[in-house]
Amino acid sequence: MPLENYMKLLFSLILLSCVLLLGYAQYLQHVEGLLPCPLCVAQRLAYWMLGITACLALLHKPRLIGCRIYGFFLTFFAFIGATIAARHAWLIRYPESFECGISPEEAFLNALPIAQWWPGMFEANGDCANADWEFLSLKIPDWSLIAFISLGILALYLLLAKK
Repeated sequence: MPLENYMKLLFSLILLSCVLLLGYAQYLQHVEGLLPCPLCVAQRLAYWMLGITACLALLHKPRLIGCRIYGFFLTFFAFIGATIAARHAWLIRYPESFECGISPEEAFLNALPIAQWWPGMFEANGDCANADWEFLSLKIPDWSLIAFISLGILALYLLLAKK
């Protein structure tokens, strides 16, 4: 299979993963009643940036140098998301170390135009230390960290692929 087909497959996988993860976040918020905190919204923004970048790459159909450029941005967004998710996972385990209620982060995120445009996705009004949801003894930020690391590995492949 030519390199372009592998790249297209990886961009599609990254885009599909982001769409599914953001869709599940909407399900947890609107059906299960879990309110997103500022760190959740920041992770959502990182997933959006990953998904939009992968979508642009699919539409652009880049050659090797273009794949590396897109791979760089995808790796960067995955790293930012993983950093936020790791911080969030740490805060859940040590909630006394940080107050996340109405914080400057929440005020900043809620003042962004995107939070006014789509509050159901980008408005932060939950508590970062809230850990109601769990699957296989891992919380939402733990799973998000795993997802960002996995997407980052795919993005690194795009960045470092040889002809």
